[in-house]
This record gives sequence, structure tokens and C-alpha cells, in this order.
Amino acid sequence: MKITTNKLVRYSLQAINYTVFMALVWYFSAAPSIRILADDQAAITIAFAHAGDLRELCRKLSSEEIAELAANMRRTEDCPRERSPVLIEASLGEEIIYDVSLDPPGLFEDGGVDVYFSKRIPAGKHRFEIKMDDSVREQGFNHSFIREFDVMPGRIILVSFDSESGFSAK
Repeated sequence: MKITTNKLVRYSLQAINYTVFMALVWYFSAAPSIRILADDQAAITIAFAHAGDLRELCRKLSSEEIAELAANMRRTEDCPRERSPVLIEASLGEEIIYDVSLDPPGLFEDGGVDVYFSKRIPAGKHRFEIKMDDSVREQGFNHSFIREFDVMPGRIILVSFDSESGFSAK
């Protein structure tokens, strides 16, 4: 009889523990509401990963330079790995909201940069402009995007970049 009593007590205590745990999970998943944006606010987020252009173009090696290389290292072109820094300037109306120069990471400065910026803005009509320079071989910004937004309260505008199609906003 003692074994069945111990099992009954143990199962009852387990049921109480599970009930308390599930009640806590339910409460913290529903009850404490969190407001990220006020009723009259929206947000604009810039998020993408991009590798700048190569600092220097590949150059053909002369036959003398190829002969100087070890047999297992011979190649016809010398292609440096270093990439250009990425310069980004974003403005909302007349105000510049994001202005940064991102150096390429990595031991040989050959990696891509990750861009993330988020800012709360008042809801309503806005003119958004973003420009990016990712090549030291060209002068000025070589990618740009201008858009007029009528942002509803609570909405988040996401600006991303694709090397083939350029900037886009959703």
C-alpha cells in the first residue's frame, strides 16, 4: 500500500508543478503587453549585407613574373582581395538620419559589411533618400534611392539592398 501512496503523492506534486509552470508561461506570453511604437509613430529600418567593390582590378602577369613564381603558385592574373569601404548616407526630408563609413572586415579586408539601422519617425508623409558608395575607383555615390512614403502609425518601413536590383523598400 505504501508504494501506491508514494506514487500518488509524486504524480500529484508533478501535476501541480506542471500546472504552475504552464500558468507562468501563459501569463508571460499574453498578459504583459509591450508597446514598441507610440500611437502616432512609425519606424524606418535599413538592413542588408553588402561587399564593396574590389579596390583594384585584376592585372595580367608578364611571363617574367609568372616564371618567378613557384610552380604550384603560377597563375596568369594577380587579383587583390581588398574591398572598398561602404559609405552610406540616409536622409528623411532635409534631416540626415544615418551617415556612416564601414570598412570591410577580415584579415585581408576582403569581407562584406552588415548594415543595420532603425529609427522611430512620426507617422505621415516623408521623403526618404539613401545613397551608397561602394567603390574607391568611382567618384561619388554609385547607388541611390528616393521614395515618398505616407507612413501609417505602427508601420515599419524596411529598406534593403540587392547588388543586382539596388535598393528597395517594403
